[in-house]
Amino acid sequence: MQRKRLRWSALLMVLVALMMLVVLAGCDDGDGTEASQDSIASSGSGDIILASTTSTQDSGLFDEMLPAFENAYPGYTVKVIAVGTGEALELGRNKDADVLLVHAPASEEEFVAEGYGTERREVMYNDFIIVGPASDPAGISGMEDASAALAQIAEAEADFISRGDDSGTHKKELSLWERAGIEPSGDWYQEVGQGMGEVLRIASESDAYTMVDRATYLALMDTLELDILVEGDDALFNQYGVIPVTDASNPEGAQAFADWITSSEGQDLIAQFGMERFGQPLFIPNAGQETSS
Repeated sequence: MQRKRLRWSALLMVLVALMMLVVLAGCDDGDGTEASQDSIASSGSGDIILASTTSTQDSGLFDEMLPAFENAYPGYTVKVIAVGTGEALELGRNKDADVLLVHAPASEEEFVAEGYGTERREVMYNDFIIVGPASDPAGISGMEDASAALAQIAEAEADFISRGDDSGTHKKELSLWERAGIEPSGDWYQEVGQGMGEVLRIASESDAYTMVDRATYLALMDTLELDILVEGDDALFNQYGVIPVTDASNPEGAQAFADWITSSEGQDLIAQFGMERFGQPLFIPNAGQETSS
């Protein structure tokens, strides 16, 4: 009887051991690859391709923003493609970017409506200004109507440098010419197809007028011979939005960036950017707020 009990105990131990092996085998995918990928996905990692405007790049905002994001999400590395808004949206359509930070609300809403973006959230705003030489040959200094100022520049045939690149700035400029009832053309009007920083340099060296977002102008004004001549028109409002791209290569990273830049941490950083150097923020955070554009 004692021997039978011992044999049953030994058999029971063997059965328990076999069951444990089966359970452990079920937790493995054979080479550990699937478990490793699940771990990476849950923690978040990899490159995030951010297509954004030259204004956010030239203003220096990314120099502070991206290290803060990567500190909050240490698995991610953000790589920026700084182009005009039109080109950034095209990069999104082609899945060549994971997330967009751009400033042409009507085009952004169309992008999302067509299914290229998962959502659009407002992030921050500033304003456009018209700048030019101190001599002000068109006599627009102090005008409050931006379209009327452009009409006066056209009438004087004073040199004007346009980005001409389908950027958010260019789209806004064209809307102001349209409001003035003018289709600009002639030797005085030059479309250079360049980013904001380069356009400011050309305008400065040419004693010409141009339109620029305030952040880029303030960041570069010490290198320019250009004064602020027209500001304050409601039509110069400049809203930025963030859009994760549908079926992006790194959808988790794109969503993480969109969530972070609209979070209190991201918004607080935007609110402080520029305060130390200029005594004023270069962008006003407004995630979750209703604005008019």
